[in-house]
Amino acid sequence: MFASSGFRKSCVVAAIATLAASVTPAWAQPTKAPAPVANEFTPEVGQQGKDVVWVPTAQTLVNKMLDMAKLTPQDILYDLGSGDGRTVITAAKRGTRAFGIEYNPDMVELSKRNATKEGMDGKATFEQADIFQADFSKATVITLFLLPELNVKLRPTILDMKPGTRVVANSFDMRDWKPDQTARVEGKCETWCTAYLWIVPAKVAGMWKLAHGELTLTQQYQTLTGELRMRDKTLAISSGKLDGENISFSVGGVQYSGRVRGDAMDGTMAAGATRSPWSAARGN
Repeated sequence: MFASSGFRKSCVVAAIATLAASVTPAWAQPTKAPAPVANEFTPEVGQQGKDVVWVPTAQTLVNKMLDMAKLTPQDILYDLGSGDGRTVITAAKRGTRAFGIEYNPDMVELSKRNATKEGMDGKATFEQADIFQADFSKATVITLFLLPELNVKLRPTILDMKPGTRVVANSFDMRDWKPDQTARVEGKCETWCTAYLWIVPAKVAGMWKLAHGELTLTQQYQTLTGELRMRDKTLAISSGKLDGENISFSVGGVQYSGRVRGDAMDGTMAAGATRSPWSAARGN
């Protein structure tokens, strides 16, 4: 009985040894490199595009631009000339609905591959289109890395967007539309390291009727000048500024601050420690 049991154990041990010798564990097998994709597009810095050459934005500046825009998951971001997709993908990682518009179809496909690698497939969306013909009217944040003349060409469309829309650009400005904020990043950014922020202002130029007079405003983007006529005197306004729909200016030592809502605006006026409400409607 004992001898028979030992014989069976010996056979089992021998069989296991033979199997172990013939089968290499998965963890011990050499890792195979993924087969290269034939003719997969790889961009080159400085390659010619439709209107510009391609230069990637440093990731540190991408982060800064989105911080300056105060990007939230409630925003809708459009990157005009989205290149390799890094700005759109970074925005998508922050929970934002993010879209890239890019003219080069190879770059569009590259962006889609990059989004997949970063786990943002379906969250970062890319479209092959001309930025001057594409519809980005639903954007609350726009990002750019275009030459100044292209920024200026886009400017009328941007200024017609909803007041409060934030526009952030890498390195190139909007000429006489001065930025609301400028920042520069250091460290892992060697070139093209300046970001500009603009906030689309409400349109307030013209005459407004107040309970105590008529307010005439002249607007140069977010800067206001003008005058307030009250009975027999006319006072010039100073420190006039727009921050999206928010308006502020001073007249005769009284500080006005309020909000513009189409053809109406309202807020408070402060003379020293005294505050009172005011409202105005656009005149004819």
